[in-house]
Amino acid sequence: MDYAVIMAGGSGKRLWPLSREKRPKQVLKLIDGQTLLRCCFERLSPIFDTRNIIILTNAGYADTVRENLPELPFNNVIAEPAVHDTAGTIGLAAAVLTKYDPEATMAVVTADQVIEPADVFRQALTDAMTFVNNNPTDMITFGIQPTFPSTQLGYIKCASARKCPGCKNEIYTVEAFKEKPDETTAKQYIDTGQYFWNSGMFVWKAKTILANLAKFLPEATGPLHKMQADWDSPNQQKTLKEWYIKLPKISIDYAVMEKAEQVYAIKLDCRWLDMGSFAALADIINSDKDNNVIVAGASEVLDCKDSIFITEEQGHLIAAIGLENIIVAHSPDATLICHIDQTHRIKELLELIKQNAGKQFL
Repeated sequence: MDYAVIMAGGSGKRLWPLSREKRPKQVLKLIDGQTLLRCCFERLSPIFDTRNIIILTNAGYADTVRENLPELPFNNVIAEPAVHDTAGTIGLAAAVLTKYDPEATMAVVTADQVIEPADVFRQALTDAMTFVNNNPTDMITFGIQPTFPSTQLGYIKCASARKCPGCKNEIYTVEAFKEKPDETTAKQYIDTGQYFWNSGMFVWKAKTILANLAKFLPEATGPLHKMQADWDSPNQQKTLKEWYIKLPKISIDYAVMEKAEQVYAIKLDCRWLDMGSFAALADIINSDKDNNVIVAGASEVLDCKDSIFITEEQGHLIAAIGLENIIVAHSPDATLICHIDQTHRIKELLELIKQNAGKQFL
C-alpha cells in the first residue's frame, strides 16, 4: 500500500517572532489564511487515504499539529522525543510502516514547502510510486529546475532520462548529490543544464530505505529494531524515549542518498519554494505598487518600499512611514524590526534574547 510521510519537525528560527519553540513555522497562517501544514496535507489528500498519511513532528508540536489537522487519526501523528535529523525521522517512519505492511511504499515530503500547481506535483508523486512499485529496490527523489544560482540549496546532478511504463514524467538517473555551493559553482551547475535543486522529497519502499540504512548507517539498526518491536505496545513510549536519542544525528542525504546506487529523479516542473525565511514571502505573496509585502488584517504604509510587514493578528494595525528594505514582524509578545540584508543574523539575535530576556520569548 502507498503511504505519505510528512516531516514537520523544523522550528523555523528565521521566522521569529512568529515561529516559536512551541509554535513552528508549519502552523503559521501565512498562505491565504492557511498553514503550510494544512496546504501540504491538502496536496496529498486526493491521492492518499487520510488513514495513510503520517506526520512526524517534535513532541512539543504534536498537539498543535493535531489541532491543525483534526481529521487525521490521533496515532498518525508520531511525536519524536528529541530533535534529530532526517535519517532518524525517516528510519522511524519506515520501521513503523514495515511492522504492519512489509511492502509499504512511502512518499516522504516536508511540511514547509510551497508547491504550485498541486496537480503537477501529484502527477510526479503518482509516477514515482508507480516506478517504485514496479522497481522495488530503486529510490526516487525530486529535482527542481533552478531559476537562479542558489547558494542555500543542495543540487542533484542527473544524467539520461527515460520513459517508464505507466509514468507521464521521465525518470532521470542520479549521478551525484552536491551540497550547497558557492555562487561561482552554482552558476557552473546551472550552465551545464544537468543539475536540479534538491527538493528533499523522496519515494521508496520502506523496506528498501531500511536496507540502505542498515548498509550505510548500521548504528541506526539496533534502535530502529527496538522501537519497531515495542511499537503499539504498552512499552511504546518508554522504548521510544530510550532508543530514539541513540539514532545518529545525520541527514538522509549524507547517510544514504550520496552513497546509494539505484537512485533516480523526477523533474518537478512547477513552482517550488522552501519557506524558510521572511524573504521567501516575497515569492508567494503579491506585493503592492511599491514592492512591499504585507500580511496583516489592517495596514497603512506611507512612502515605504521593498519592505515586509507581517502579523497573524487580524485585529492588529500595522502602520509605517518612510521604510525601505525593512522587515517588521509582529507577534503578541515580541516584534522584530530588521533590515532585509541582516536576516541571516536572527539566530544570533535569539541567543542574545535567551541570555538577557529569557526563554519565554523564544
